[in-house]
Amino acid sequence: MDSSREFVKDVKRVIVKVGTAVVTRADGRLAVGRVGALCEQLKELNSQGYEVILVASGAVGVGIQRLRYRRLVNSSLDDLQKPQIELDSKACAAVGQSSLMALYDTLFSQLDVTASQLLVANSDFRNPHFRMQLSETVGSLLDLRVIPIFNENDAISTRGHPNEDSSGIFCDNDSLATLLALELKADLLVLLSDVEGLYNAPPNKPHAELIHTYVKEKHEGEITFGDKSKVGRGGMTAKVKAADQAADAGIPTVITSGYATDNIVKVLQGQRVGTLFHKDAHSWTLVKEIGAREMAVAARECSRRLQALPSKDRRKILLDIADALEANESLIKVENEADVAAAQEAGYDKSLLSRLALKPGKISGLAKSIRILADMKEPIGHVLSRMELADGLILEKTSCPLGVLLVVFEARPDALVQIASLAIRSGDGLLLKGGKEANRSNAILHKVITEAIPDTVGEKLIGLVTTREQIPDLLKLDDVIDLVIPRGSNKLVSQIKDSTKIPVLGHADGICHVYIDKSANMKMAKHIVLDAKTDYPAACNAMETLLVHKDFLSNGGFNKLVTELQRKGVTLHGGPRASALLNISQVNSFHHEYNSMACTVEIVDDVHSAIDHIHRHGSSHTDCIITEDSKIAEIFLLQVDSAAVFHNASTRFCDGARFGLGAEVGISTSRIHARGPVGVEGLLTSRWILKGNGHIVDGDEGVIYTHKSLALQS
Repeated sequence: MDSSREFVKDVKRVIVKVGTAVVTRADGRLAVGRVGALCEQLKELNSQGYEVILVASGAVGVGIQRLRYRRLVNSSLDDLQKPQIELDSKACAAVGQSSLMALYDTLFSQLDVTASQLLVANSDFRNPHFRMQLSETVGSLLDLRVIPIFNENDAISTRGHPNEDSSGIFCDNDSLATLLALELKADLLVLLSDVEGLYNAPPNKPHAELIHTYVKEKHEGEITFGDKSKVGRGGMTAKVKAADQAADAGIPTVITSGYATDNIVKVLQGQRVGTLFHKDAHSWTLVKEIGAREMAVAARECSRRLQALPSKDRRKILLDIADALEANESLIKVENEADVAAAQEAGYDKSLLSRLALKPGKISGLAKSIRILADMKEPIGHVLSRMELADGLILEKTSCPLGVLLVVFEARPDALVQIASLAIRSGDGLLLKGGKEANRSNAILHKVITEAIPDTVGEKLIGLVTTREQIPDLLKLDDVIDLVIPRGSNKLVSQIKDSTKIPVLGHADGICHVYIDKSANMKMAKHIVLDAKTDYPAACNAMETLLVHKDFLSNGGFNKLVTELQRKGVTLHGGPRASALLNISQVNSFHHEYNSMACTVEIVDDVHSAIDHIHRHGSSHTDCIITEDSKIAEIFLLQVDSAAVFHNASTRFCDGARFGLGAEVGISTSRIHARGPVGVEGLLTSRWILKGNGHIVDGDEGVIYTHKSLALQS
């Protein structure tokens, strides 16, 4: 739970206000899907014991649609040629209110929830007896688990203009929601909008950032509001005013999107959703919240200072980090053991625990890898090609850092060290978000690494993103962040790709295959298969599917291999042919990554069937053939379309360190920019350097192009 949201532990009575922009579509018709999702959330809260009150908007908008249609069907062709008189808003409210309530009643009935309607006018609240009776009635309804639905009775309102407050009590449903929160002693007010929350600028502006916690003294003068709601009376200005008033009275208020299907539930779970208004926000002694843009810009500025250093100074930074890791090994071990213990208590599976634990010798191994990386050839400013364009005009193509990287990775602390060291070697700024299960390990590793970075560069070169809620803000910064590298499932990669304009280098599923051809050496096949599966089952380059040529079954070696796998503790699942042959459970899908001591086995007719199976069910990661037939091997190596394809070698070799890259940020299954293990080279791009002596184009009249390739200077 986010520490600023701990107040939700004491919440019992919740008021939810839903705006017109949420319950209606762009054409003014009811957004039935969004209203349905809202009702499902309220039903869930109701069943969990919360007292839920809804303040609903949208009656006027719905009424306009219905009355326009009624006027259309009742009009003659001659009537339609005449200027159309604007519909009376009070008549629209009267018609729309019944339609809106009918929808809520139908949806709640489907969910076995009873709802009630309460229409109020601003003048009602001048009567103290009304207020007392209102409180008693609502209390009775909530005791019966009924959800009261409030709306202003616009049909009889004495307000001359929709935004005119004739009573001085409330002027729209946002202020009505605040008034009810005060009257009914609510513990929480949630205002649903058509945007994620309150931004420091109109949300459609490229530099707009979501404000997670509103501090009046800080934000009041910084915010620029956009246009008011086109379909309702309020808009963000009204919501902020209402939220601020409620917070001042001691009622925490959250403005968040009503378009999401679970934001209300997330708020009650303590997740950092939307913008929080709280009376104590100004005095909270939390660690200073660094904005997404501020973090990314700082990383870019530090990376430029890093690039400006001499090569020997950049090398020294890596050596200092290696020394610092070894010097702080005992402290790192304590924090890592705390993460592992918490994960065990939470019941996480063995594969996650295996990735999470920094086993004995791991820190010294990481330090060794960093020193190897430091001793590698300088990657920045390397001249890739030289050409004479014209006499005395020399063009060079040189390597340079990509800029700022955002890497989202699994609960694997050693990955943080590898990624950070690669970013420093390549001169890139870096933002890291690791799995929450490794929070303590990541925090201490980040601290040790950044403290080893000299002030001439700055510790903000590497930023640690501590909550998942910060990721959406970072993904909007396509003008500052240059590449996103998500390590994880296809679902994670797809979600990030759908949420950003920043290029994404996908590190997705590791569904690696080993194919045993009919000519395979049995002894070799056994060694490779056992290594590929059991050396480190949680790794993305571990074998997940074993394919066997049908003719390999007849020599007796296959049964010995199956027995040996099972003796090692590997659980076997079969495809249709293998499950029948071996009497093992049949898989529902071949596209499955176990990350544990389990794998799928299937029988294929030949190498072409194996290749077809890999293309249909694999993840384009690493695939291997075991065969003594060089022609068959060549077919496999040429035709399997994966990032890494091996002949007679374990899939476990697909690793940045084993490939001599020093380390890796991940194994890319993308086809653009970098593929396979991504080391320093994958974190570089190129630029052009042109050196002349007063050369000008002048319509190319006086230029004699030579375009002569030149030797690279040593």
